[in-house]
Amino acid sequence: MELFYYLVFGGLGAVVAAVEFSKTNKDRINTSSAFNSFKNNYLVVYSLMMAGDWLQGPYVYYLYTTYGYSKGEIGQLFIAGFGSSMLFGTIVGSLADKQGRKRACVTYCITYILSCITKHSPQYKILMLGRVLGGIATSLLFSAFESWLVAEHNKRGFEQQWLSITFSKAIFLGNGLVAILSGLFGNVLVDTLSLGPVAPFDAAACFLAIGMAIILSSWSENYGDPSESKDLLTQFRGAAVAIASDEKIALLGAIQSLFEGSMYTFVFLWTPALSPNDEEIPHGFIFATFMLASMLGSSLASRLMARTTSRVESYMQIVFAVSSASLLLPILTSILVAPSKEKGGSISFSGCIQLLGFCTFEACVGIFWPSIMKMRSQYVPEEARSTIMNFFRIPLNIFVCVVLYNVNAFPITVMFGMCSIFLFVACILQRRLMVIADKPKLEDWAMKERDNESEPLNI
Repeated sequence: MELFYYLVFGGLGAVVAAVEFSKTNKDRINTSSAFNSFKNNYLVVYSLMMAGDWLQGPYVYYLYTTYGYSKGEIGQLFIAGFGSSMLFGTIVGSLADKQGRKRACVTYCITYILSCITKHSPQYKILMLGRVLGGIATSLLFSAFESWLVAEHNKRGFEQQWLSITFSKAIFLGNGLVAILSGLFGNVLVDTLSLGPVAPFDAAACFLAIGMAIILSSWSENYGDPSESKDLLTQFRGAAVAIASDEKIALLGAIQSLFEGSMYTFVFLWTPALSPNDEEIPHGFIFATFMLASMLGSSLASRLMARTTSRVESYMQIVFAVSSASLLLPILTSILVAPSKEKGGSISFSGCIQLLGFCTFEACVGIFWPSIMKMRSQYVPEEARSTIMNFFRIPLNIFVCVVLYNVNAFPITVMFGMCSIFLFVACILQRRLMVIADKPKLEDWAMKERDNESEPLNI
């Protein structure tokens, strides 16, 4: 069965190479040298930021176990991270619109570096502080950088379509190639050089520091709404008004929460799904295979977005439908394939089928990221981009916390079924978004906000 892993990885690698090298002029967008310089600078920074994130992922749980903490205690630490992202991260992310996106990106670097430093302490309270800092950093990673990019891109007068190039390349590199290299580098630090489970966190801090230096030296500041008359509560209310007033923004938020909620749940489920009887599976190699599938997805997305004949709102319906079907495989195999009763050994036939389905899902994830970024750049108002993006993450974080708390309460097939249903609902909502996409964009959501402020409150 070990040959199976190499065949899947090699096959995906060949397809990714074929897709990349077979691109014609129809699949490429002609750009200016000024844009290419701007894009490359952002890609370097984004790749360093993602390296700082990916290096930590595989070793967080392992590090906590080496400190002697139980599964329940580790679960509480993870819940603290997502809870922090929901509460504090939303506030800090919203400040990016008012205080500046560049400043928020630097705050991400500092916060995550401090989180890495806390990993040197075995004390539970210190580790809990690290998870809180990590939750805040995660919110900034997935809002401040994109907000800065969109605002700076528009400020420099680049064509709107060129944004799709930066988005797809950022996912291809940051969520694909960098993830694979980070996994291999972390393995070298921990296993080959025997530097211990804290070494990847130290390496992550170094990459974050380098990225922060580039941001400080080469990025200019931009804002959402720098009005000094607006306090944080007013910003929150303004973002809520924007979401409630524009169906497209509300649909986009629901679609994002449903997909990302399913995606984060999948992260916790794929290992027990592939090794229900404690089969020996190469976790690192499978993770690298997933990232290669994600690279394939982002490469396909760049082709789709480069063509004027294909609309993001249209093809994403297919992506959500395929992703929903791919997560049904664990349920189908449990019904159609006789379960193995042998403990240990290599991956089962059922596991092989599921692995192919999971790779399909990861390819959908690769298409999802640049595509959702493209839609957010079209529909989310600039004045409160970071605030609204963090609003979108509130239901996501609640969902993940609930799943983590009850991960042992339901059979794994029920969890996959729930994710599949969520993805199917996202497909339906995407259909609705496509239908109303051509309606005029909300002209001035801020004016509606002011109208609401002028109305007397009925208490």
